[in-house]
Amino acid sequence: MRRFLLISPKNRTAYNFRGELITQIRQKGYEVIVTGPNREHVDKIEALGARFIEIPMNKNGINPLADLKYAFWLYKLMRKERPIRTLGYTIKPVIYGAIAAKLAGVGNINSMITGAGYLFISESRKARLLKRISFLLYRIGLACAHKVIFQNPDDRKEFTAHQLVSPEKCHVVNGSGVNMRKFHPSPLPNTITFFMLGRLLYSKGAMEYLKAAEIIKAHYPRVRFMLLGNIVTDMQDGIKKQEIEPYLDNGTVELLGETDHVIQYYDQCSVFVLPSYREGTPRSVLEAMAMGRPIITTDTQGCRETVVDGENGYLVPIKDPLAVASAMKRFILNPRSIDSMGKKSLALCEEKFEVSKVNADMIEIMEL
Repeated sequence: MRRFLLISPKNRTAYNFRGELITQIRQKGYEVIVTGPNREHVDKIEALGARFIEIPMNKNGINPLADLKYAFWLYKLMRKERPIRTLGYTIKPVIYGAIAAKLAGVGNINSMITGAGYLFISESRKARLLKRISFLLYRIGLACAHKVIFQNPDDRKEFTAHQLVSPEKCHVVNGSGVNMRKFHPSPLPNTITFFMLGRLLYSKGAMEYLKAAEIIKAHYPRVRFMLLGNIVTDMQDGIKKQEIEPYLDNGTVELLGETDHVIQYYDQCSVFVLPSYREGTPRSVLEAMAMGRPIITTDTQGCRETVVDGENGYLVPIKDPLAVASAMKRFILNPRSIDSMGKKSLALCEEKFEVSKVNADMIEIMEL
């Protein structure tokens, strides 16, 4: 049996973002093995027909000994299971997964850059040091890969400009795609409702969303704002609970917890908002587009790929809550545009981001 190894940083992303890809790879005649850092949601991965193997990993940790152990465990797994193709995504699976695969003699090693993340954004002293270390590790890891897949052309341009990867290895796909049978248009709510989904990080633009909501609420108190995401305590740019509480206590925003059933919240929203500082291609935006919602997002890497400004939504500068509020106000003053722009979001999603089209590109790149 030919084996394909998917090296995942988090079990939830394996079935939620790569579920359809796992299914299509199995249909090509491969046994799919998925690694993950713990036993959470293993049943959902196994329900896809994949075999799960736990490989402990702290995706946000910076302990070099722990990372070397992670690489060694991956190497041992590959020597035992003998996959003929591998795919790692996010920084540690990309770097250490590719190194382990090279040492184990895997003949087709694929790495996917799903976003450059915090290290490429922050200018703190610690982040600059970590960035230099990460650049070195990226060069080593990506040198081991046969194919490097990006989710937007800006990331590919930046990685090649920094000489982190050879241009001839690089390919670009339209994000992770979205299952448009699962996420499909639904009626708009009677009350204009803005919705943001994402971890509560500065780099996701959560504070800009909260501040914009406060600006709008002062003039349009009946407008509703929803925010779905968890407070993150183990990341450098996590927003502290006490910073968010004033917006909750005064009724500006409703905070919702992380869930696998997000469709109910897309159903309740009129416009989806993601003021992120940088993305690969944001899956949440694609889901909202598939459900026929217009988008407010930032004119930055990854995000700008999802919006034709003035057609299916508005692009705003990063770190600018006034601009976010201004875009929100345009929908409030012209509510008919919500429906028309939402239809254009749906059409753009069908054209570029439907998951079977994205996965067909992935399968071709990986030569399955």
